[in-house]
Order: sequence, then C-alpha cells, then structure tokens
Amino acid sequence: MTAQHTLNTGEGLERLVGDASLYRQLLLRFRKDYEPAVAQMRQLLAGGAQDEAQRKAHSLKGAAGMIGAQQLHHLAGMTEAGLLASGAAQAERVAGLDVLQAAMDNVLLAIAAHLGDTDAMDSGGAALRESAQAGAGDAQARMQDRALVARLARLLDEGNGEAIDVLEQSATALAASLGVAVFQEVAAAAHEFDFEAALAALAQTGFTLSA
Repeated sequence: MTAQHTLNTGEGLERLVGDASLYRQLLLRFRKDYEPAVAQMRQLLAGGAQDEAQRKAHSLKGAAGMIGAQQLHHLAGMTEAGLLASGAAQAERVAGLDVLQAAMDNVLLAIAAHLGDTDAMDSGGAALRESAQAGAGDAQARMQDRALVARLARLLDEGNGEAIDVLEQSATALAASLGVAVFQEVAAAAHEFDFEAALAALAQTGFTLSA
C-alpha cells in the first residue's frame, strides 16, 4: 500500500478545485467526526444495531472518498456490504472491522502529517471561517449564495449528476455558506450518488426547495 492510497491529497484537492484551505478544514472535520467511527460500529453491532452500523460504514465511505482516503473508502464499502449481507458470520465482521481500524489509523497518521501543527491549523481555520462570515454580510453576496444553494438543491432533488460539478466548482462558496460540516456531509453523499442523503444533509441548514 502506498501513501497515495492512504491519503491522496491531490485527489482531495481536485474535488475542491485546489482550495487548500478548505481541504485542510475538511481533514480537521474528518478527524473530529470519524476517528471513533470503527469503535462506534463495534458497539452498535454488539448491541444488535446492525442497520445503524451499516449506515455508519456508509457515511465513513463517503467521507473517506471526499478527502482522498482511497483504501479506507474501499474498505468502508466492503464493510457496508458485509453488514448488508444477512449470511455474514460475526467472526468475519469482526475481522473486517479490525482491517478497517488499521486503515483508519493509517489515514489519521497521514492527516496529522499533512496538517503539521494542529493547533496552528485550527486557529487558521477559525480565522478563515470568521472571514467568510464577515464577507457574507453583503446583501448581494447572500442572494448569490442562496441562488447557488437553490441550484444545488434542485439538482440533488432531480438526481442530476451536475450537482457534483456544482459542489466541486463552487466548493469554497458553498462551504462558507453552509458551514464546513454540512458541506462535507452533502459533498460526501453526492460523490456516492446518494442524492437523497445529500439533500437531507442540505436541509439541516433550514433550506427547502419551496422556500
């Protein structure tokens, strides 16, 4: 396995049209949200919540793909498929989660190496968010942002693959408008062609197509 398969930063940046600042924020968000994901899946399976564990694997698959974590994306997909298979033995699922955790550990190490000084990066991310929020004070900018979100929502509602193009070409504007966490969730689902889940994530902002 190569470093590129663990975390292909070129692929991750390409999804964001080269926006390195936004990519850094997505890496920070991924680490915060998904570092305990495999342990959570184990707990869910131990409690008999197989459907929830499967949804967690599906979410991890999309998020890993979004940042360019190729191997983790692949293994999360295999885990999801294994949890969907009714005939899979418990021992096989446990072994699969062990492999998934090892891949996660490698990705987290790669993220730490890419970010360098985490505290400094956190401060930089906060400054970027504050700058984006200040810029959004302009009424015209807000109208443009709302029009962009409305276009994205309609494409997602139609199941139109152009939604992915909008997410990639307007990544910076959408992340500033929706917030990094929601943008990541919408984009990850859309890149898995799960447009229904992407639209549901978009609705977290209070936006509706009828608005």
